[in-house]
Amino acid sequence: MGRDLAPGEFVMGIDIGGTNIVAGVLDHKYNLVGRCKKKTHGKNRGQSTEERVIRAANVALEIAGTPSLKAIGIGSPGPLDPIKGIIYDTPNLAWNNFPLADTIAKAFGVPCAVDNDVNMGTYGEWVFGDLKNCKDVLGVFPGTGIGGGIIIDGKMLQGFSGSAGEIGHMTIEVNGPFCGCGKRGCLEAVASRIAIAEQVAALAARHDAPYIFENCGTDLANIRSSSLAKAIEAGDKKVEAVVRKAAYYIGIAVGNLVNVLSPEAVVLGGGLVEAMKELYLQEVERGMKEHALPFVRKGVKLSAAKLGDDAVLMGAAKMVLERLKD
Repeated sequence: MGRDLAPGEFVMGIDIGGTNIVAGVLDHKYNLVGRCKKKTHGKNRGQSTEERVIRAANVALEIAGTPSLKAIGIGSPGPLDPIKGIIYDTPNLAWNNFPLADTIAKAFGVPCAVDNDVNMGTYGEWVFGDLKNCKDVLGVFPGTGIGGGIIIDGKMLQGFSGSAGEIGHMTIEVNGPFCGCGKRGCLEAVASRIAIAEQVAALAARHDAPYIFENCGTDLANIRSSSLAKAIEAGDKKVEAVVRKAAYYIGIAVGNLVNVLSPEAVVLGGGLVEAMKELYLQEVERGMKEHALPFVRKGVKLSAAKLGDDAVLMGAAKMVLERLKD
């Protein structure tokens, strides 16, 4: 059985992303009382990812007044084992068969549980957002990569491998560009922020994206979600076309998943959606309408995430309490 917090008790949630690590301390009402955001790969190149996670967690604790924690929940990129808390293979974080849950539990002396980051973002939106009354929910979070979370009949779908929801590796273009996973034409290869940045950097090099060229240059690392949004606001039409096409690809994937899963609600999160909410909702809705069967998509609620950067850590904090035994 799961448990909840009593007054005076605290829990921590941690979101480990490809770009940032966000740690948050929450009180018994799930109010954030301490929060720290750090770059996943900082200036100290000799520091491991787990050391940066521990540092972010300690800073969040300091900001919260160093309360005693009941548990720590973590959302991390997969593939991973949510039961054992082992990260199988994340080259971007330099983890291979890494016992993340045990490592963090030992560092802080409290129980720790780990699950897929987008699972936790979807779970956070389901529990704390506007989707509490929905039993079947699909979450899609485009950012550095593209992840998915699936809730069926009120339960997070883990699947046989424990890694259900790898939406970013659905094949969208059979002969499309290579993906980081080694396949061609994955959704992530055509619609992630990195995929968008590659195309926009080429536009900037040809002087077809003046705002990007002047403010970001052609370095992919500088072309962030906020930069893309500002470029569109500044009138860079070709940048807007690239972003809209990427969002439409996500709509195609959502349409196909609606056909398969028949969710009651689809929630879109991640940095790209947060920066350009209306554009993403428009294009994803268009793609969904064109690729989902009318009688299956009827009544499906499409919305943007409400919790922003805190969705994953809040979902992870709630998740670890659900897994604790009374």
